[in-house]
Amino acid sequence: VGFIVFAESGLLVGFLLPGDTLLFSAGIFASQGKLPLLALLITIVLSAIIGYQVGYIIGEKAGPILFKRSDSVFFNKEYVERSQKFFDKHGGKAIIMARFVAIVRTLVSVLAGVSKMDKRRYFIYNVTGATLWGVSITMLGFWLGNAIPNIEKYILPVVRLAVILTAGGPVFHLLRQKKVRDNILRKLKLK
Repeated sequence: VGFIVFAESGLLVGFLLPGDTLLFSAGIFASQGKLPLLALLITIVLSAIIGYQVGYIIGEKAGPILFKRSDSVFFNKEYVERSQKFFDKHGGKAIIMARFVAIVRTLVSVLAGVSKMDKRRYFIYNVTGATLWGVSITMLGFWLGNAIPNIEKYILPVVRLAVILTAGGPVFHLLRQKKVRDNILRKLKLK
């Protein structure tokens, strides 16, 4: 659980991992006595904090190299300038709220590093967001695990639905934007 939370929070490949559904499921297992709740919560929060710190460092160190080109689909100078303005204005809220949105959760720490968000401010919001996200999602699973008898019978359909809802929203939002969609298709040589 700790490794997956860390990887999803800080490594660029983390968007492939099921963070919310993992926490929710772990909470259910904790309600059944299969995982120790306090150790689980501590592991999740610490892994999320450390993951975001690693993501920030990756963005800070690799950002100038990745964002040199101006014609890349995902990495270009215009995005850095826009993200710097965004983090200056909404940085704290973004760090906290991104925890609750799949894919964005993986990218925001790197973008904060690329944008050179103030490290102290970033750390405070990182700790706050990791705690809110890690504890609330896990405790929701724990609560439902205690409230619904035989919940293990329903866990796979619920997890599938959660994966679709958390990953589907950001993908749909991106593909709705014609400019982004056309750029992706052009890069994939489908248009």
